[in-house]
Amino acid sequence: MRYLSILFFLTILLPLSVKSQNEFPRDTSYSVWSSWQKIKKHHPEVTPVQEIKSNKFLSLRDQVYRLRDNRILRMDIFLPNHTPGEKRPLVMMIHGGGWRSGDKSHLVPLAQQLAIDGYVTASVEQRLSIEALYPAAPHDLKEAIRFLKHNADIYGIDTTRIAVLGASSGATMASLMAFTGNNTKFDDPETVYPNISAKVQALINIDGVIDFTDPNESAKDTKPDKPSAGAMFFGCTYQECPDKWIEASPIQYIGKDVPPTLYINSSYPRFHAGRDELFKLMDQYGIYHEQHGFENTPHAFWLLHPWFDQTHSYILNFLDHIFQ
Repeated sequence: MRYLSILFFLTILLPLSVKSQNEFPRDTSYSVWSSWQKIKKHHPEVTPVQEIKSNKFLSLRDQVYRLRDNRILRMDIFLPNHTPGEKRPLVMMIHGGGWRSGDKSHLVPLAQQLAIDGYVTASVEQRLSIEALYPAAPHDLKEAIRFLKHNADIYGIDTTRIAVLGASSGATMASLMAFTGNNTKFDDPETVYPNISAKVQALINIDGVIDFTDPNESAKDTKPDKPSAGAMFFGCTYQECPDKWIEASPIQYIGKDVPPTLYINSSYPRFHAGRDELFKLMDQYGIYHEQHGFENTPHAFWLLHPWFDQTHSYILNFLDHIFQ
């Protein structure tokens, strides 16, 4: 009964208590709909992935994980049906959108599907570059991991089995989270959970670069009036502030403690920046990794059928292999 009462509070009362206090700049240019409209010109057979209606999981929408002076940060959590008190692995998800646009709702269908498979899932928002420059996003995401660990008993999370998953720019951030779990460089200086580690045990990178200094990212600022996504994320181009671009590159933090990694790619080489070097380094440390790719696919393949089901299959097989 106490468990159900807590879930009622989380589902109803907490989101409503702060619903009207959260206004911030938004860039809505990247969405599932806009991706579909662009991609179907060349792939008329594609359809957008829809949210799942099922009694096989419990939805906890807009859970507040961090209160800042002028910002409320939320996540959508999905709990698989299981006995209260039982602990399940967690997959924390980070959406794409060039570190500037996008929304946590983009990964909800995948989160729901993995909840049906028995995983606790959380699709997380963070401050994007239109609102706050780097390192705001890493600070937020480290806090999200710590929040979920802090509330492990409520959400039924096994804190020794946590994966972080990201898509596109979110995959870059997920990789940074996974590779710096024991590194305090990206910790929020005003963290609410100073005694909780942000370490995770697995990484799923869906078409995200791990090296900002790769020319595919760092050499795109050729027109001052059209800054790259990276330049807008850092507030400066690679030529103007190379130290930031290097510091935020996940590949800089490869070591023996890097967790097992799954990399899923589109057919666009620019989104593989740093991947091959990463795998060479992981081989040196004997770290398990997988890589799967789709031929002739657009970048946002995970948002659309017919690629969603195979993407889900790759992810589920990897998670089951690592955690079960």
